[in-house]
Amino acid sequence: MKGTPMIAGELLVVGYATAIGFVAAGMLGSFYQLLTRRPPSFVLSVDTWWTIFSSTVMCAFAGPFIIMRNALRGRRIEHRPLGWLAASTAIAAGWSLCSGIVVLEMTLSVVS
Repeated sequence: MKGTPMIAGELLVVGYATAIGFVAAGMLGSFYQLLTRRPPSFVLSVDTWWTIFSSTVMCAFAGPFIIMRNALRGRRIEHRPLGWLAASTAIAAGWSLCSGIVVLEMTLSVVS
């Protein structure tokens, strides 16, 4: 098969970007929790323009971390079905792929 090595290379890039997105989400979520002493959530603060902007950016990039934390807690504490955890993982992985591509593009633009 002629196309197999190319597809494998593209899947490797997708996996790498997804991992970058998960790591960025985890770092941002943990940093937020370190500063505020409360876990990140999807609640947006609308006090000032700065808090609106920072809340939006935090939710956009820490979203996979928030989703997975809530899904794991729901599975462990509320005994939600395994399908719920699988669906949450798929959503978080897709989100991580998108945010990982953004992080990689920003990194490459700074380096270049």
